[in-house]
Amino acid sequence: MQNESQKISIKEKIGYGLGDTASNLFFQTFIFFLLYFYTDVFGITAAAAGTMFLVTRIWDAVNDPMMGAIADRTNTRWGKFRPYLLWFAVPFGVVGVLMFTTPNLSPSGKLLYAYVTYTLMMMLYTVINVPYSALMGVITPNAMDRTVVSSFRFVLAFVGMFIVQYSVVRLVGIFGGANEQVGWQWAMAVLSALAVVLFLITFATTKERVQPPKGQKNPIKQDLADLLANKPWLLIGGATIFQLTFLVMRGTSIMYYFEYYVQDQQIMLFGKTHSYSFLVLASTFMLAGTIVTIIGAILTKRLSKALGKSQSYYGFLALSAISIALFYFLGPKDIILMFVLQLVASFSVGPVSVLQWAMYTDTADYSEWKTGRRATALIMAASLFALKLGVALGGAGTAWVLAAYGYQPNLPQATEALRGIRLAMSVYPAIFAIIGVVLMLFYPLTNRRMVEIEAELTERRKQSESDLPVTEGA
Repeated sequence: MQNESQKISIKEKIGYGLGDTASNLFFQTFIFFLLYFYTDVFGITAAAAGTMFLVTRIWDAVNDPMMGAIADRTNTRWGKFRPYLLWFAVPFGVVGVLMFTTPNLSPSGKLLYAYVTYTLMMMLYTVINVPYSALMGVITPNAMDRTVVSSFRFVLAFVGMFIVQYSVVRLVGIFGGANEQVGWQWAMAVLSALAVVLFLITFATTKERVQPPKGQKNPIKQDLADLLANKPWLLIGGATIFQLTFLVMRGTSIMYYFEYYVQDQQIMLFGKTHSYSFLVLASTFMLAGTIVTIIGAILTKRLSKALGKSQSYYGFLALSAISIALFYFLGPKDIILMFVLQLVASFSVGPVSVLQWAMYTDTADYSEWKTGRRATALIMAASLFALKLGVALGGAGTAWVLAAYGYQPNLPQATEALRGIRLAMSVYPAIFAIIGVVLMLFYPLTNRRMVEIEAELTERRKQSESDLPVTEGA
């Protein structure tokens, strides 16, 4: 690996981004369909599913930083982080299928099976995604180049979202017909096979160019102390928890919102009345959002240059929160307004998601600048834990709201249950987003500050290399 800046090819940017396409074939399924699968297909209660989402995060608090420490200390001919994409792609795919398989067990047996397979899946997600996220921090030492790489990553992540939103319901119908349990198993088998191939492409097309300072020692206690003293990371990590709680609570609610509140609709288009099922409306709603999210992600570099990374992050997160909160005031017939607000909110999510991970790599540079030590994977592991905690809180929060308001699966909902679904789709998630906005108002790493840090680190690395002894034959 070399520390000097090198031009990153389009091929490598795309190759790196395909890794997040692979991850999002499952991550977006978790956001939009997992709670629905567990309550309406697999057959456990909303309250039990919500508790499971949160309880399993206890183990993540241990294994996420542990994986970061392991990855930072890995040394192979392929680098520190790339090998994990090769080694664990197939296990990731296999467990992904098992997770969406419904066994013929008692209710307690099903719940145990769900705990085991969900926990295994989250562990494998960590084993692949901690090194994958850290890889972005060592592809190039240039902060703005990393924003570009992050843009490619999230455009392709949103392609994964598009695939999920377009194909999952259709594949379930194709493979299962009236038997949703069989349909979900085979639908996820298809997505699992695709994910494995994409992870291997990422492994084959990327390089690691940045290494820790020469002679750096890696005591884990010192790494953790550095992390906890890293104010920029604490702020973006906290914002991530609330941002993901917002996104997951809202995304998880969409299927319930359309099935039980919007329902099937007769809509006048171009002078003719058309009938649309709630499934078609929900799928189109999600797909429309994904398309404009991709546009937002593509424009991120231009927006962050003009406004600054943190300002773009909290500004667009606030706009998305306001748009989502307004859903509470819509009636089931306000389809056009639903789609307009969805487009505004989803466009705003594009820059937020891109900048989140670019800012994490900036906090790794900041930590090296401040302490003289670099622990990229540990920072990304802690960041992934923040993300997964937000996912768990969002899923658990939705499940508990549904249970508290009296939701009953596969039945017409009472007025209070419908109110709970509407709140889970609008006001409740927006509250979490606004908390994330407030945290990011205090984020200190401006674009100018990162240029200064990057220049000083480059000088340090050059000095470190010039101080190395010249060996015979060099």
